[in-house]
Amino acid sequence: MHYDLILFDNDGVLVDSEPISNRLLAAYLTELGHPTTYEDSIRDYMGSAMHRVHDLVLERTGRRLPEDFDDVFHARVFAAFERELRPVAGVDGVLEKLAADGVPYCVASSGSHERIRVGHRATGLDRWFEEGRIFSSQDVGRGKPAPDLFLYAAERMGVAPERCLVVEDSPLGVQAAVAAGMDVYGFTAMTPAGKLAGANQLFSGMGELADLLV
Repeated sequence: MHYDLILFDNDGVLVDSEPISNRLLAAYLTELGHPTTYEDSIRDYMGSAMHRVHDLVLERTGRRLPEDFDDVFHARVFAAFERELRPVAGVDGVLEKLAADGVPYCVASSGSHERIRVGHRATGLDRWFEEGRIFSSQDVGRGKPAPDLFLYAAERMGVAPERCLVVEDSPLGVQAAVAAGMDVYGFTAMTPAGKLAGANQLFSGMGELADLLV
């Protein structure tokens, strides 16, 4: 193993949540008078913290989203997670291998702590991520593409940035990892490889990632 810490993005990497959350986000924005397609949501918001949604809508329309926007959106997402959410295929095997080999790992997600935990409970991944392995953009001032979250997680885990590997599936996440001075492997299941061009390696399935982490 070339790294002392593996930092996993959550949505789209550990849990197959991006299709669910982006479908609901597009529908809710459209409902509020900001016409948004599923493809628009993937392009503009995948991998970002909620403040980016507010910032882009305000920038583009001059109108602020309702004060309860985040609460309403998350209630819809969490309900859908309970019905539909699954772990990303093969990710249990990757985590099992890291645990067996004694390789430290954590999750560093743009999502809230509640979103991470709801998703992990719904998919059974909570058995791999106790409290000290969960980091959210809520913990820092700026979400991805700023490097703050990854640097914070590495500091809390006691590992220098240059000894870290980030596993990401969004352009914003790749940018954040590069800015943090960390290596990054790009997961191309939902994102075209060309949009993850800053990654050190690209992979399309968790079986490939397991081989890369040997």
